[in-house]
Amino acid sequence: MKRRVFAVFASVLIALGTGVQAWAHHSFAAEYDLKHPITVHGVIAQVRLENPHSWFVVDVKDPATGKVDRWSFEAGTPSGMIRNGYRPGVIKAGDEVTIKGFQSKDSDVRGMLRELVTADGHVYGLFGPQENR
Repeated sequence: MKRRVFAVFASVLIALGTGVQAWAHHSFAAEYDLKHPITVHGVIAQVRLENPHSWFVVDVKDPATGKVDRWSFEAGTPSGMIRNGYRPGVIKAGDEVTIKGFQSKDSDVRGMLRELVTADGHVYGLFGPQENR
């Protein structure tokens, strides 16, 4: 009886673990419109280096209306961002940045980060080390 309970319990854990991994990983093309590039300029509100993907949250002020929208940009894994030149703590809340990326298919204030440019011109990219531009 104990063996059977253990087998059922183990099977449930394996099924849950497999489902979480499948849900967590997705194609960027499924979430973002790669034919709709965007560029936003704003102030970092939050940097989240966490798996499965990092996030850069930016407050973007509309110059015409003064309204501030909070954008969220999905980036690569923390280890991938570090391999591509980003270092934790380099970009902090309050830093001014320009982000180039792709618009989300289902949100006006979410995107995929392609490159992040700091106020001093340093460029961090999703697809490998970037040259300063």
